[in-house]
This record gives sequence, C-alpha cells and structure tokens, in this order.
Amino acid sequence: MEMNGELRLNNAEKEFMTLAYNRFYDIFKEIREDSFWKKEPWYRFSRIKEGFAVYSELLNYEPIKWVIEHIKKSRPPMEAEIGSRLFKFIRNVISHFPFYDCWDEVWINKQIINWHKEGQAIDGFLQKYSGHDVIKYRFWEQDKKKMTYLSINFPAEYKKETKIFLKDILSEKEGVIFSYILMKQILDTQVEK
Repeated sequence: MEMNGELRLNNAEKEFMTLAYNRFYDIFKEIREDSFWKKEPWYRFSRIKEGFAVYSELLNYEPIKWVIEHIKKSRPPMEAEIGSRLFKFIRNVISHFPFYDCWDEVWINKQIINWHKEGQAIDGFLQKYSGHDVIKYRFWEQDKKKMTYLSINFPAEYKKETKIFLKDILSEKEGVIFSYILMKQILDTQVEK
C-alpha cells in the first residue's frame, strides 16, 4: 500500500519479507565462507537451491520489480535479465527437475522441459536466449582482496535431445558467488540502513 509517496508493507508482507530476507542473508553469508566450498556437493547444492528459491519469491515484490526496471536503463546490457530472468530460470530448473544431487549434474533438454506442456517459463527462457553471446563479468571480493572473472554461457542451441548442463551456463563456485552478490545488491535496495 502506498502512503505519502512511500510504500508501506502490510503485516503479511512484513512477515514474509522478514523471513525471506533473513533466510537469504543467512545463506549468502554461508556461501561466502571458504569452508562452504569444501563441504559435500549435495550439501552445497541444497543451500544454493534454497537461496535461488527465496530470491525468486522476492522478485514478486513490486519495489524489487522497479529496481530491475531501473537496472535495465542504467546498468550494463543484460544485467537486469541476469538479475531476474536468468536467476529465475535457474530456480525453475532446480525446482522442477529435482533429480540431481549436485550443481554439476544438472542437465535439461527440450524434450524433458516440455514433457507436460510447451511454452512454460524454462522453455520460453531457452527459446529467447539460446545462441545469445557470452556475457563476461568480473567482481572484486573485498574481504579476500581478490578479483574473480567468469562467463555466463547461454546454450548454443535448444533442441529436443541436446543436453544443456547448468554448469556450462554458470560455474558452481564463481557463478554462484557472483549470482548471490548480484542478488544481494538488488535486495539491499529495499533495506533501510
């Protein structure tokens, strides 16, 4: 609800946002620790999945949608799509195809994506972005005094039997750390300092 030009949360929104933000920040803090990346792959995957799921739910909050729109106009090309559509795609893949125990195992193809119905979110994303140019990023980890480079690789093709591995789109460690940093930057726009 909007009052005097400000958005005010109702009680349900406040409760949801508090739970969601707390959960996301807890997972963010955990994945930023070097020790997290030494844990079993299935454990890392379960925590990574939770963070993407929480973030995807928060993308439904209207002011976060405004932030995504602002990013489209003011940030480098594709950053808004990465911060919304790509991250939601990853969440959808790991939620709708819960057959895998770790990030590097996750694969999909057109046939299994559309086993029930064509034109859903995952299918639409791949129809639109397959063949898109590689996007290169770098990010500075202040606490580690380290610059990390990564690439986001959209599938070259989207065909019935062509396996598309999540690890080929986004690497587990660097890709997930980057994803969480970008997600946190977007979510932080709604937090009073």
